[in-house]
Amino acid sequence: MKALATFLVLLNYFTRCHGWICTIAPEHLAATQVDAGNGMVVMTDRNSNAFFLSDSTWSKLSSVPLKHVSVGLAGVWGVGRDNTVYKFAAGDFFPTAGSSLIQVDAGEGQVVGVTSQYSIHCLNASTASSIEKEGVLKWNTITGALTYISCGPLGCWGVNSVQKIFFGKVSPGTCGLSSWSLVDGAAVKAKVGSDGRVFVVNQSGTVYERIGITEAAPQGTGWRQISFCVNIKHVTYDLGRLWLLTDAGVILNCI
Repeated sequence: MKALATFLVLLNYFTRCHGWICTIAPEHLAATQVDAGNGMVVMTDRNSNAFFLSDSTWSKLSSVPLKHVSVGLAGVWGVGRDNTVYKFAAGDFFPTAGSSLIQVDAGEGQVVGVTSQYSIHCLNASTASSIEKEGVLKWNTITGALTYISCGPLGCWGVNSVQKIFFGKVSPGTCGLSSWSLVDGAAVKAKVGSDGRVFVVNQSGTVYERIGITEAAPQGTGWRQISFCVNIKHVTYDLGRLWLLTDAGVILNCI
């Protein structure tokens, strides 16, 4: 109780110092990853359980153990302990074949992800939306090497093993890549919202938002730090809400 009281004091402080108003999401202190998209919030915990937020309660998605889960226009997708890729349909996750990934992103119709060797793969929107049962999927390999990737309406953002940040346009219909452009800054994770807003987290647990993003300039023009008084390890954004996962496993909901 004392630890929680201390955390609430800190929370009250940093809600006043950066313009976002944050509250503690329904408690689940074992959370290890969180993702939001298409009006839904999902997360995984340290026991490889996957949950979705229903009103003020975390409800289990299925009995399939997952270490990573993503939700977006392409539906709900996950990665198992053995790097098997799963899709959620008809009330449960089912395994797919064709690629082994450590992270997936379902944000913009196509599904993108990376392997443990940093190669980048993409499943076009037509295939991603039509598959409804276990099967072998034709993943397209995208040029480059990333450890984390996320796509939105104006393009995809990713980071590599030395924390460099890249921007590129990946076609939802064909998975074709225009090119990767190096963007200033350093980060370990990047997340694109459904409206194109981009957030990153660096190795120190600091959150930044990309500013100046337009259709004419999808790479934006700079970074704005969002100051928190706790370290953040995951950030995701949807429908005007910023969802944060702290190092302590606490999920914050910010508007």
